[in-house]
Amino acid sequence: MEQAQELAQIIRMHRKAAKLSRVQLAELAGVGKTAVFDIEMGKESVQLNTLRKILKVLNIKIILKSPLMDNLQNADNEKS
Repeated sequence: MEQAQELAQIIRMHRKAAKLSRVQLAELAGVGKTAVFDIEMGKESVQLNTLRKILKVLNIKIILKSPLMDNLQNADNEKS
């Protein structure tokens, strides 16, 4: 499954579990109702700020993973 579709499925599942309509989620997040619809349909070009607002309402966190993250964490630990 491609990433946009996977994210769409996760958001839809959490919205339904919270018993929220798309309009209700949009209102709580302070975004347009079409933004929620677009994300749930797997649209790939969504503003990051809009996505972050929706994820916050649904209590979904994004974790960044990268081979370089270990280097960053090690550098931070060396500074401490």
